[in-house]
Amino acid sequence: MTTTTTTTNASAADRVPGAGRVPVGRVYRFELVKLVSQWRIRLLMLACWTVPGLFTAAVAQQGTLPSDTLFGRWMHATGWAGPLVVLGFSGSWALPLLTSVVAGDVFAAEDRLGTWRHLLVAIRSPRRIFAAKALASATVIVLLVAGLVVASTAGGLAAVGNRPLVGIDGHLLAPSDAAANVLLAWGIALAPTLALAAIGLLGSVVLGRSPMGLLVPALAAVAMQLAQLLPLPVALRLALPGYAFVAWDGLFADPTRLDEPLIAVAVSLGWAVVATVAAYRLFLRRDFTHGSEDGTGRRALATGVLPLAGLLALTFGAVAVAAPSTGSGITQAKVQRSVATVFAHLYRLQTEQLHRPAVSEEQLSVTAACDRGDGQVDPEGPGNDWRCVVTWHLPGTAAPGTAVYQVDVAPDGRLTADGDGPKEVNGYFLVHTPDGDAPNPLWQFDGRLGLLSAAPDPTTAAHPTAATPATTATHPKAATVAATATHSPKD
Repeated sequence: MTTTTTTTNASAADRVPGAGRVPVGRVYRFELVKLVSQWRIRLLMLACWTVPGLFTAAVAQQGTLPSDTLFGRWMHATGWAGPLVVLGFSGSWALPLLTSVVAGDVFAAEDRLGTWRHLLVAIRSPRRIFAAKALASATVIVLLVAGLVVASTAGGLAAVGNRPLVGIDGHLLAPSDAAANVLLAWGIALAPTLALAAIGLLGSVVLGRSPMGLLVPALAAVAMQLAQLLPLPVALRLALPGYAFVAWDGLFADPTRLDEPLIAVAVSLGWAVVATVAAYRLFLRRDFTHGSEDGTGRRALATGVLPLAGLLALTFGAVAVAAPSTGSGITQAKVQRSVATVFAHLYRLQTEQLHRPAVSEEQLSVTAACDRGDGQVDPEGPGNDWRCVVTWHLPGTAAPGTAVYQVDVAPDGRLTADGDGPKEVNGYFLVHTPDGDAPNPLWQFDGRLGLLSAAPDPTTAAHPTAATPATTATHPKAATVAATATHSPKD
């Protein structure tokens, strides 16, 4: 009877202005102190502000780099690659863990301790309690993310230096541009982090004192990662907030691709708002006549899940109507365009590193002819059986040069090209640079396909005077001789 009266009085005080009102700011500070005083939050804070810096500094000094991670192969070249490598790892593992520990337990802790009645008596407003807890958890998460950014950047710059960064399409970014894009990339990743935090709030309210509330953000993140590994339609891929963890790499292309990052951020913020509102409504409907409860049952679960399912359907339909791409968004023309663009940029970088006469991309007229499964598979969609023959021309050389790459295209549009000869062009050898020895930049490289944008045929749109792929196929011997004559690891 006492607790029922307390709840009734709290609701009445919420409706009457000035009736024992406790300012939200004071409740927010109280909840923030409660969170920061927990040993696991302090441990996470210490780890986020120290471990990434030690990691980037240590890896930058190693002979083996995480080349399977985006920008990992450039950690010896610039300090700005380190925070991007940490960002790629954090989007998959660290950020979902942080949201689980912080937001997934912010309401469940009160259920386990049985302190709801004390909060209601002291604050007299479930609405302000919810707002304070949501704001406090968001503040702690932002501080943890800031620690990841600052520590990884400081470690990379201290170990390698403030040097230009090679973008996702092979072009060089000045240190100032790299710094701005790194901050923007982390800002983009903050949006899906807040979405996971909102899902954690919802799970904490629905499941009550159950420890499963801690797992809700992590399980949601794993489900989204698995979905991104599937050959989903482009519209469905972008309708999931997890896509924002990979869409940031469009910032490092030339020209910058902002369509996918903006859509991903909007979707993530939409999920954050809907999940927070659902958690808020469920929290206000809770029965506080008991010191703790194990969740609000099947009805609450449906009330929490259905809004997110509806949002997914709505965003899927909106992107499907607005997006020009259909299916997976991975086409032969896009793969050819991406491989040719990256090769042209990195060829110029290699020329500069080997102290050869400069050549422009217009003079190179780089084209690529790509197929799958030796021509036995329809050339579209993700797969590790792509094969590309790159063709280029050098001034004063009659025969075109050629190079072969085995290409792995991921469902999210990222591609990895591995040189398959001739070894003088895209084999592994060290290039002597002013900053030390570095692997041949044409040996392996990454690229990114714009899943939404349509890519013109590189043989006609990018270089109208370039040789067609058919020319490459009919002169393999002459092309190899020309490439061998102009490339030598001994130079």
